Amino acid sequence: MCTHTEEAMVLGMSTRWLAGAMTVACMVLVGPSAPSDALFDRSPPEAVRDVVPNRVMTWNICNPCEESDVDRAAEIASYAPQVIGLQEACVGDVERIREYLQYLHGLVYHVEYGSVLSSWGRCGGVPWNPGGFGQAVLSAAPMTDRVNVEYPDGGSEDRGYMAVTTTVGGRSVRVFNTHLAQRSQEEVRAEQVGVLAAEVARHDRAIVLGDFNAVPEAPELTRVWELATDTDPQCRPSLAGTCKTTTDWHTKFDYIFLRGIAPLRHRVESTSYSDHNLLHTDLDPT
Repeated sequence: MCTHTEEAMVLGMSTRWLAGAMTVACMVLVGPSAPSDALFDRSPPEAVRDVVPNRVMTWNICNPCEESDVDRAAEIASYAPQVIGLQEACVGDVERIREYLQYLHGLVYHVEYGSVLSSWGRCGGVPWNPGGFGQAVLSAAPMTDRVNVEYPDGGSEDRGYMAVTTTVGGRSVRVFNTHLAQRSQEEVRAEQVGVLAAEVARHDRAIVLGDFNAVPEAPELTRVWELATDTDPQCRPSLAGTCKTTTDWHTKFDYIFLRGIAPLRHRVESTSYSDHNLLHTDLDPT
């Protein structure tokens, strides 16, 4: 039986944390079929742990990989980025990841979704109301002006990009999150990059996160390289051999492209919970 936790809010941080932990434990036992608002039917707590300021991260969390959302949340919490772009994300998974980040790790995020298809097979739900699948952005700061764009040609399955405006380093920035067509579909990716680049070009300050399914020297990425640089200063189309790989098959497919923003440092973090590693960067706020 799930413990009701509303009265715990008045008992101080320690009691609230205990109640939150009990609620999460109940959620694990009940499983993902339980409605989220039935388990977390109170206002979210204030953050009790700080995110790393000016840190952004991208991660393709792999679907369908049947990994634990508790483990995914723990991976994210290990690096505590201010902004996170997720690909291959089911809405239900992201909801649970966000709740675990709050109640198990004290990290509170806003969330926006960029679903491009509804898939009962991938994301559960019920046949007449399947779960959404696509991209998501988590941000410690509020987000505005969300757009969700499905590419005219997704390739073998629907693909798209989402964009939000948020604050990083005390300044407004447009954040994009995308997942391009699969590896063998170069011509489709080239068309998708054209759609994405046209929108990125409208902004002086932009962060473009995502799984591009293409190595740095791939011709279809040319229009992105013309607008932005990768967070890895050693990774350029002409220096592809020096790029750190981001996937289990030892290629660089995942990028944090920066326009009008300078990086300070970056890391690729290996993980056993996806076929893509986590890529994060700390940005110069000036």
